[in-house]
Amino acid sequence: MDDRTKLELKKTATKIRMGIITAVSSAGSGHPGGSLSLADILAFLYFREMRIDPKNPKDPDRDRFVLSKGHCTPGLYSTLANRGYFPVEDLTGFRQTSSYLEGHPNMDKVPGVDMSTGSLGQGISAAVGMALAGKTDKKDYRVYAALGDGELEEGQVWEAAMAAAHYKLDNLTAFVDYNGLQIDGKITDVMNPEPIADKFIAFGWNVIEIDAHDFDQIEDAVNKAKETKGKPTMILAHSIKGKGVSYMENQASWHGSAPKKEQTEQALAELKDYLNSL
Repeated sequence: MDDRTKLELKKTATKIRMGIITAVSSAGSGHPGGSLSLADILAFLYFREMRIDPKNPKDPDRDRFVLSKGHCTPGLYSTLANRGYFPVEDLTGFRQTSSYLEGHPNMDKVPGVDMSTGSLGQGISAAVGMALAGKTDKKDYRVYAALGDGELEEGQVWEAAMAAAHYKLDNLTAFVDYNGLQIDGKITDVMNPEPIADKFIAFGWNVIEIDAHDFDQIEDAVNKAKETKGKPTMILAHSIKGKGVSYMENQASWHGSAPKKEQTEQALAELKDYLNSL
C-alpha cells in the first residue's frame, strides 16, 4: 500500500473513532472498547476494499458486511456516516428514542446495514447464508463479517464455521477482533476459546493472523483471502481494545461504558491531536 493511501486510511479511522466517542457519549451508553479496536478494519473495508455505493445501498451486486458482534454499532454507524450513507451529525442521536440509530444494527432503518444483528453468533451465521446465496446465484460479490473474540464462546459460531467450510465458501472473509477482553474480563478467564487459530483450521478454514492496526497487514490478508479457493478465510486480527483513547486501551471496563463529559473531552482531544499530527 502506498504511503498516501495509508495516510488517508489513518485519517479516516481516526474520524471513525471520533464518531464512536461522540455517539456513545451522546447516548450515555454503548460499547466503545470493541468499536475502537475494530475501526481500522472498518476503515479499510469501507473506504478501500468493498464494492459499495452509498447512493444505492441495496445494490444486489454489492459486497456485504455483517457486524456479528452487533453491540459495536458505534463503530459501524460512524463508518457508514463518514462513508456518506447518512449525515455524521446523526451520530449524536445514537440510542435516542427519536433516532433511527438503535443500539444494535437494524437493516430496515439504517442505510448501509446489510443484516440486523445483536444475539452473538447469529451474525456469522447470516454471513454464511449470504455467501452461500452468492454461490448459488453465481454472483461475484464478497461477504465480510466481524466477530468478537468473546463471541467465539457461542456454539452457533462453530455450527456456522462448519457449514462455511462444508460449502467451500471462498467468497466469505471473516475477522475476529482479537483484543483478548470481553465485558467480564479476559476471554481466557471467562470461557477460554483458545487455541482459536487451530480450531478454525480444524473446521476447514484458511486462517491468517495479523495486527489489526496495520493497514499493510490488513490489505495483504484480504488479498490472500480473495486468492484462496475452496475454503473460507478467517483473519485473526490482534487488536487493542479501546484503541486510540489512552485511558480506554486494554481496559475491559470500557467494553460497555460511556465516558463522562471530561472523559469525552479528553478522548476527542487525543484523537484530534493525532489527526492533526498526520
